[in-house]
Amino acid sequence: MAKVLITEKIAQAGLEQLEGAGHTVRVRLGLQPAELLEAVADCDALIVRSQTQVTAQVLEAAANLKIVARAGVGVDNVDTEAATHRGVVVANAPLSNSLSAAEHTLGLLLAQARNIPQAHADLTDGSWNRSQFQGVELSDKTLGVVGFGRIGQLVAERAASFNMRVVAYDPYIPDELFKRLQVEELSLEQLFSEADFITLHVAKTAETTNLVNAQMLSKAKPSLRLINVSRGGVVNERDLAEAIKSGIIAGAALDVFEQEPTTDSPLFELPQVVVTPHLGASTAEAQDKAGISVANQVAQMLAGRLPRFAVNIQAGQAPKELMPFLPLCEQLGEIFNGLARALPATIEIEFSGQIAEADTKMGVIAMLAGLLRPISVQPISYVNAEEVAASRGLEVRAVNTTTPKDYLSEVTLKGGRHEVGGTLLGVRSQPQIVWMEGHRVDLPPANHMVVIRNHDRPGVIGEVGRVLGEANINVSDMDVGVATSQEALIMLSTDSEVDDEAAKRLRAIEAVTEVRVINLG
Repeated sequence: MAKVLITEKIAQAGLEQLEGAGHTVRVRLGLQPAELLEAVADCDALIVRSQTQVTAQVLEAAANLKIVARAGVGVDNVDTEAATHRGVVVANAPLSNSLSAAEHTLGLLLAQARNIPQAHADLTDGSWNRSQFQGVELSDKTLGVVGFGRIGQLVAERAASFNMRVVAYDPYIPDELFKRLQVEELSLEQLFSEADFITLHVAKTAETTNLVNAQMLSKAKPSLRLINVSRGGVVNERDLAEAIKSGIIAGAALDVFEQEPTTDSPLFELPQVVVTPHLGASTAEAQDKAGISVANQVAQMLAGRLPRFAVNIQAGQAPKELMPFLPLCEQLGEIFNGLARALPATIEIEFSGQIAEADTKMGVIAMLAGLLRPISVQPISYVNAEEVAASRGLEVRAVNTTTPKDYLSEVTLKGGRHEVGGTLLGVRSQPQIVWMEGHRVDLPPANHMVVIRNHDRPGVIGEVGRVLGEANINVSDMDVGVATSQEALIMLSTDSEVDDEAAKRLRAIEAVTEVRVINLG
């Protein structure tokens, strides 16, 4: 089975899940960079948190690596571009700390509104100054949520229980969701001009870096209090400090900072500011959820399935209707490669029937991965299959046809003079090859297969069986394609690989026109 290296502490349940799947789990905490290069050399999977730096050098040292899983939300410590180039999946646990981050946001919201930490420090320092720490109520105030993803929505739900008016800004969220959650959608500028409290829940990107700056703060009401439990660098700390000192806004509460760890910020000098050292995900429950989530994704990846939260796969998460078809798509790509023996200039991938109603982008990627993997010295996965196909000049045409053919759902790959198609059968969704080189067939994919074209005449099947029998190769399954224009097709599954000598003898049969030996995996 696979080898999994874990360099930072995760939940015991995650370790047990990987070990229960038969994998070898090595826990090596506190590795120095040179030690990490040595430890990762023969690993199939790497699990980290925020401290381990997964650089291009680390990825290059790990020749067998299939997945890097970060037990947390971000992947800032992973060279995602280098991983993508090498076909290594990068996954994280974006939902693991959602509830903890939302609850911490509400905690800072209340702390800022009621001056709780300042009053605590003053009282424990020996003073009793009730009037100095007068606060404001949350009820009937406007809370602006910038970034209306999972955490933003959880904050909005809880803020509603304080009788707050909730407005939000997120250009990537459909209008229907705002309506369903009864949250008013505003532009960013309008949100800053109307809100009494603003909470940020955005990723740090080129678009969001310094999102909150002097210009944006100038639009705010003097009563505004800003909360940031998202990412450092989203707020310009110097502009925020100046806005508070000059009375442009009332105060702020921050859990994240431009540089971390830090004990030096212009905000630390201001009594109107509440700060915590990046505690949004620091709950026992969140840490356990993150470890269990990434362990589960590593187990999925090592079992040949797509991790739920792979951050560097262009198509994102496959819809549930398509997921069972992904292994079949990979197999069809491999089979086509065995038939064609060279990439055509153009391939056409068709999804027909019910499956065509889903987003089939991931199915295209799966088929490209299967097609390219046998012919590339570079590791190929869902991560880089499109990139490698483009670099080889392969034109990919994807077609969705909702009208069924012979089955409720079919997937077909065509290119040059070759084509192969398949479907899933029964309640167990068993893969089946149903179309091969212009012939209707009915055979499940197997590790070792032979495709034989021949003139349609009696005795050919017997001759094929005799050749394989003399080579001590057992036939485990067989189907004969319906003859077209006097040509027939024989598909065989064998228990062992058909070697070059046996293939040569098959080609020597008088009626045989072509023999293709196909080995999957």
